[in-house]
Amino acid sequence: MWVLLRSGYPLRILLPLRGAWMGRRGLPRSLAPGPPRRRYRKEALPALEAPVLPVTTTEIRQYLRARGIPFQDGHSCLRAPSPFVGASKLKHQTGAASFSLFIDKTTGRFLCMTTLAEGSWEDFQASVEGQGGGAREGVLLSEAPEAEDSEEVRRIWDRAIPLWELPESEEAQLARMMFGLTKVTDDTLKRFSVRYLRPARRLVFPWFSPGGLGLRGLKLLGAETQGDGVQYMETTIPRPGAYHNLFGLPLISRRDVEVVLTSRELDSLALNQSTGLPTLALPRGTACLPPALLPYLEQFRRVVLWLGNDLRSWEAAKLFARKLNPKRCSLVRPGDKQPSPLEALNQGLNLSRILRTALPAWHKSIVSFRQLREEVLGELSNVEQAAGVRWSRFPDLNRLLKGHRKGELTVFTGPTGSGKTTFISEYALDLCTQGVNTLWGSFEISNVRLARVMLTQFAVGRLEEQLDKYDEWADRFEDLPLYFMTFHGQQSIRTVIDTMQHAVYVYDICHVVIDNLQFMMGHEQLSTDRIAAQDYIVGAFRKFATDSSCHVTLVIHPRKEDDDKELQTASIFGSAKASQEADNVLILQDRKLVTGPGKRYLQVSKNRFDGDVGVFPLEFNKSSLTFSIPPKSKARLKKIKDDNGLVAKKPSSGKKGAMPQISETCSNQARNPNQPDLSKPSR
Repeated sequence: MWVLLRSGYPLRILLPLRGAWMGRRGLPRSLAPGPPRRRYRKEALPALEAPVLPVTTTEIRQYLRARGIPFQDGHSCLRAPSPFVGASKLKHQTGAASFSLFIDKTTGRFLCMTTLAEGSWEDFQASVEGQGGGAREGVLLSEAPEAEDSEEVRRIWDRAIPLWELPESEEAQLARMMFGLTKVTDDTLKRFSVRYLRPARRLVFPWFSPGGLGLRGLKLLGAETQGDGVQYMETTIPRPGAYHNLFGLPLISRRDVEVVLTSRELDSLALNQSTGLPTLALPRGTACLPPALLPYLEQFRRVVLWLGNDLRSWEAAKLFARKLNPKRCSLVRPGDKQPSPLEALNQGLNLSRILRTALPAWHKSIVSFRQLREEVLGELSNVEQAAGVRWSRFPDLNRLLKGHRKGELTVFTGPTGSGKTTFISEYALDLCTQGVNTLWGSFEISNVRLARVMLTQFAVGRLEEQLDKYDEWADRFEDLPLYFMTFHGQQSIRTVIDTMQHAVYVYDICHVVIDNLQFMMGHEQLSTDRIAAQDYIVGAFRKFATDSSCHVTLVIHPRKEDDDKELQTASIFGSAKASQEADNVLILQDRKLVTGPGKRYLQVSKNRFDGDVGVFPLEFNKSSLTFSIPPKSKARLKKIKDDNGLVAKKPSSGKKGAMPQISETCSNQARNPNQPDLSKPSR
């Protein structure tokens, strides 16, 4: 049995299952609340405010010393006595227990473990200095879930049956088989309080407050047979942005010094049962490690990350280790003999022995091949995964570039008016719908206009003609791991790089789009020499991509060329440094601009990964603002607007240019279970 699972963002867009009895969130109508009510949030589309680094670790230390506040240096946080704990309570706390306030070294954000008060660095300063009554106990208590979510959580939890109490029947055996729990004991299920929602056939994993004092949220896991494998689907209540859960946290003791982090709750069950070690499951799998969770992991002297059995899990483990302090982290390398913990349990493997083979995440600046050989073997054993995330909408781009890889720099250019921004927004949106956390820096057009273009591409049609569907599509679009910088016009490269570094730390950004480079050249000291300024900026983006293991797509305008000439790599504005530093060079050619009615096509003129270059045609659909869907298939476009939220799926016929058909399942779960399915195109 093989399993298609993308342990990324929880499935915020749960597509309706077959049958008329399924209601909102894919739950039975008896459990689903009434008609969807639009709730407007402060950040419908999250944006990064500038400046994004209001404080440094040195400034935090200096402030605490100046105020006479004692502190301890931790792995990723500073610990200090909490101003939110009353004096009477503080007297009874001694030693480490009195240092209950955790301050993130990178962002300055704090969390009080005693009162669960949290806030920004400015909030902490205000509370210490007594501004606006900020020192009152609990004034910054964590925001409680909305009443509607709380009621839904309690209703589902009360209806769910403890899995270990399920009567021995065919249904119970089928449930265990579907989720791979045949070797997980009732004692383990009871210890972790796992329940089963029979009408929806879903496992229910609870999110308890620290100390297990209250139920604050749920994750529901569904399984569906597909071919020879099982496909998992996830959803969370409340929405993922407020779901900062570490499954298994109430079972952690203050004396525990070692923990194993997994990307799935099922893996945590298997690991804890087999090894007896404390285990925690990350709420968003391999997609993101929210900094809000770091204080809960400070007590551990050793952290082992065993996130999955594919190359993407391995990359995520290395990324998360940077946040957690690599010197205390060890990583379990994926492989045939080291599958995911649940698979290892079902195969009868020794999980304790696999944990002993975990590799240290930290090493000196110079490494030997002995330290790299396992990673080389991993890439050779997973050639397709090493090629990166494949595009769903652009099969020809997969044929040439093979995929979208971390740590690379892509330079994109094209004539003025050819549709560079429109194409690159769909190019990035395609990856974002597959769980590639994306940060957009649009310096030329406003974020509102850019978001409108991307929303139109996402919905594959003009929403101004059907405003009654706006909330439905906007809710889905809002749940994408997509963020926007708030810059507009000329900006300093240092400010932009600082914003990008902040986004990588907080949101685990894997792809940054900069549109375009020319808007940063006027602020540099070398602005008198535009060529030197551009070389400096390109070098800064190259270094950022490599150091942060983040892909950067950089839009650069071309030089002025004769109208009857096609663009070449040498047509990129500036010196040859941009094309030399780039791993990929993409050129949007537009013959119709110079020869009348004609074709647009994309040219891959550089590909450092394997050297393949070439061109492929593009057809622009004005109604959907897309380059990937043939404009002649308007009849089928209407089906994508189905009231049930059915999404496009490529036909199995393999014909080029065939219009997507309709699918009711999330067949793209192997990449990201959160987003609408745009499955792999047939070759």
